[in-house]
Amino acid sequence: MKFLADQNFPRACKDLLDEFDHTLWEPNYDPNTGLSDEWLFAQAQEQNAVFLTTDKDFFHTVPLIYPRHAGVIVITLARPNRDGILKKLRWGLVFIQSNPIADHVILLRDHRVLYSKRIGEP
Repeated sequence: MKFLADQNFPRACKDLLDEFDHTLWEPNYDPNTGLSDEWLFAQAQEQNAVFLTTDKDFFHTVPLIYPRHAGVIVITLARPNRDGILKKLRWGLVFIQSNPIADHVILLRDHRVLYSKRIGEP
């Protein structure tokens, strides 16, 4: 499975994704230029890549605006740090082995997991 991480997501996620036989796809861009989350999400969809982000707004907006997408994993922690984010990502990668990610958004918090249903799904 292919993933795209937003600019705030730890690049160390590449090694973790490799462990699960996934790949981290990175679009070509000028690293000195800030990229909008919307642009990155669009790039993820063009590549059929699951979007990794720490921006919790994606949990609420993506299911309403995009009925079809490759999937999103949002990780928001009270005290975000690289190790905490990677620990939650590991949990999320195990979760999607037995739960669909396409057209779904997973929000991983310190002590809570929210899994969006696809629009029209019971």
